[in-house]
Amino acid sequence: RRKVDSEGRRFQDRWKVEYFFTEIENHCVCLICQETVAVYKEFNVKRHYQSRHSTYDKLTGHDRSEKLKQLEAVLIECVMKMVENICPEKKQEFANICLARNTVARRIEEISSDIKRQLTSKGVDFDFFSIACDESTDLSDTAQLLIFMRGVDDEMNVTEELLDLQSLTDQTRGKDLFVSVSSAIDDMKLPWNKVTGIITDGAPAMVGERSGLSTLICNKVIEEGGKAIKLHCIIHQQVLCAKHLKYDHVMKPVLKTINFIRSKALCHRQFKQFLLDIQAEYEDVLYHNDVRWLSRGSALQRFYSLRKEIGEFLETKGQPMRELSDPIWLADLGFLVDITKHLNVLNTSLQGKDAAVNQLYSHLKAFGTKLQLFIRQLSQTQPNTIHFSALQEIMNSFPQDNISAQTSRYAADIASLAGEFKRRFQDFAAIEKEISLFSSHPPFSVDPDDAPDQLQLELIELHCDSELRSRHQQLSLVNFYRQLDKSRFQEIRTLAKKMLSLFGSTYMCEKTFSAMNFNKNRMRTRLSDSHLRDILRIKT
Repeated sequence: RRKVDSEGRRFQDRWKVEYFFTEIENHCVCLICQETVAVYKEFNVKRHYQSRHSTYDKLTGHDRSEKLKQLEAVLIECVMKMVENICPEKKQEFANICLARNTVARRIEEISSDIKRQLTSKGVDFDFFSIACDESTDLSDTAQLLIFMRGVDDEMNVTEELLDLQSLTDQTRGKDLFVSVSSAIDDMKLPWNKVTGIITDGAPAMVGERSGLSTLICNKVIEEGGKAIKLHCIIHQQVLCAKHLKYDHVMKPVLKTINFIRSKALCHRQFKQFLLDIQAEYEDVLYHNDVRWLSRGSALQRFYSLRKEIGEFLETKGQPMRELSDPIWLADLGFLVDITKHLNVLNTSLQGKDAAVNQLYSHLKAFGTKLQLFIRQLSQTQPNTIHFSALQEIMNSFPQDNISAQTSRYAADIASLAGEFKRRFQDFAAIEKEISLFSSHPPFSVDPDDAPDQLQLELIELHCDSELRSRHQQLSLVNFYRQLDKSRFQEIRTLAKKMLSLFGSTYMCEKTFSAMNFNKNRMRTRLSDSHLRDILRIKT
């Protein structure tokens, strides 16, 4: 005869709502009368419920769920009262005990629902908002579309939150993405005519001219009486510009050497021990991952710093790297290390939450000015390499090889890079006039003749207001626009709110995808889409 334990019977979570039972210390307990059912068997649980508590059948849907919460709360209260009388010193330990294994999941759902309710209530007050969208595939091959929202109310308060995570189990065409985004916006009851823009990662399904998500969103906004602009993530474009400097004759030998050292465990151990023995500056070389934004610069910088140690180690392995004895190749390596370092500094400055579009664009313009400075300095008869420390070190190490003659080639490469930046950022250049007008702090220096027609009269009023002129230096940009009279400077405030509502990058999407991959990993591939949405909503 079989024993009950061998039948593998377990408590079913659905019994909580259907029969008001819960599991406490491997016992199936009725939440209504606190009686215990001896065996985890649905027949026994159902019989107890129908014979003693059938009056609860009239509760359905939300009412039944609320009743379940009340019964659980009563049970907790009873347990705590008992603990208080018997062993008060253990009260805190009992307070931290969960009733069942799905209690944490339910609490996460409740927190997520509360955050969504708060966002919905804030959305009612938004004068303008924009969205940021990005799509990625999780470990269960489900396409996950992240939709972030950045809204601004009449008091210039900015709210940047996760609007929704939409799971797509079929195709991810532009129209499929549009349906998901529309569902998220309509679910939050946000008016389409208040959408000021959409920013994406630049994938074809996102930016297609006829059926891309951005195009469909902008067309929808126009139909509703508004106007939205399409932007390509400023960080993604910066990374694409950085790839314009290929320098394959440098990268290929570097990556080949790194892979030789790290691909075999024995060789890798010996290399790390070699660096330890000679007390090198670093303990190891870094792998290059083309997907990671800063990987190329970091890998090159580490290789350059350990170039002598790497050369010595490869000699002991009978795999000498001839390029390390070539001054011209080393100069190219030094130049590439320096320019990627500058690009990484730019990339880092573009990252971060709550960054306004004018701040990101100012970093971009500053880098363009730096590139022009580099071109002028490297094109001189006596090249100035003050901002290229690695290149300068190589030039000082090989003075007889006239490496300075190569600087004109480097200047041409930087000029090509500057041209690539100018070509790629045309979407931001199209709104440069509005960005400049908004970010002028305050816009006293703006000539009314150069401003849009609807702003000219208000700008003249602003220029002639001596009180505002005296106060502007003590106020931040947002606070300056916040304290402007709403009736007197209505159009200027409207421009400010539109600019504040724009995303400059999809940084928050990328950061949230990292959190998604951390939570839905290979050990938790059965995590449901709804629970993943709740986790990410709390995380962000």
